[in-house]
Amino acid sequence: MQASRLYFIDAVRAFAILMMLQGHFIDTLLDPVYRDSTNTAYSIWSYFRGITAPTFFTISGLVFTYLLLRANEKGDDKPRIKKGLFRGLLLLGIGYSLRINLISWFSGYFNTYFLVIDVLQCIGLSLIILVCLHVLFKQYSYLFSIILAIIGCLCFISEPLYRNLVIDNLPLVIANYMTKVNGSVFTILPWFGYSAFGAFISTVFFRHAHRNRFKIVTIASFFILGYLLMYYSTWTLLKLHALTNIELLKRSADYNYLFIRLGNVFILFGIFYTLERFLKQSIIAKIGEKTLSMYVIHFIILYGSFTGYGLKHWFNKSLEPTEAVLGALTFIIVVCLISFHYAKTNHFVYSLASKISGVFKK
Repeated sequence: MQASRLYFIDAVRAFAILMMLQGHFIDTLLDPVYRDSTNTAYSIWSYFRGITAPTFFTISGLVFTYLLLRANEKGDDKPRIKKGLFRGLLLLGIGYSLRINLISWFSGYFNTYFLVIDVLQCIGLSLIILVCLHVLFKQYSYLFSIILAIIGCLCFISEPLYRNLVIDNLPLVIANYMTKVNGSVFTILPWFGYSAFGAFISTVFFRHAHRNRFKIVTIASFFILGYLLMYYSTWTLLKLHALTNIELLKRSADYNYLFIRLGNVFILFGIFYTLERFLKQSIIAKIGEKTLSMYVIHFIILYGSFTGYGLKHWFNKSLEPTEAVLGALTFIIVVCLISFHYAKTNHFVYSLASKISGVFKK
């Protein structure tokens, strides 16, 4: 089969990174007095901000696994596996390094804050897990798809079991991937579930994208599945609980944000896949090629990576709504300009790191 390029994914990544930039800026700097859930504007902003992380994890799993499948089809996936493992480790390293305060370290003050887990570490570990799953099941294409879908469902349904997990008998560097009690922003569960679902979608695209009418069927499927997940996943979990009497299903239904957010992601995929022909070679697609560079740049400017002196240091939770909105727009423009000027694509970061580490040669 001939695997085709998925142009819409760059637009999805662009949407996610721009939403993340404004979301982090406003959440960090907006005065708490204006955080009113009864305010329509704030409520809409908060809801759409919640789509960002699920989109990032899902699209990462989709893109990465799709590339693995394409390499395997050509009969030589070893370079892609090696590159995937390297990129996973690189994301782990970048994620940790962005929380290091060199000024504090040089003054002799050390703390464990840099060990907390954020989105980059979780995506990096997710890529490594997907590589392992690919190696195990690459000879069994349909089984690979089924395993990915099952893993995604289990990650979501079992969320009540680890929602408030406390781990005291493991080193902090390991425990932080499973519990938020030490300050981690993300944990590998349930977020790997989105990567698994993204990887599952990639197997469908890889297997069928060359077929006639695939695009229109897939777009319709995204919208239908998205709608069903958003409005009927809770009902389905409760019905399954009634049939099986499995208490975990009821507990999952009582706080069913994971499947609902997956529905949001599917709707988003449907919209951008529909508009794909208008997005090729567009500025939106080009932004989608720079997500890692933009993430690193925004973290340094906003949170003060390495120095402790970022916008948060001077304006933490002090802006009025108008200031926050205008500031967020300015912040997005500045980050984009820096990224476009200094980094042609995410490959800039990867190639620079590979040259420094000497892990592999071009």
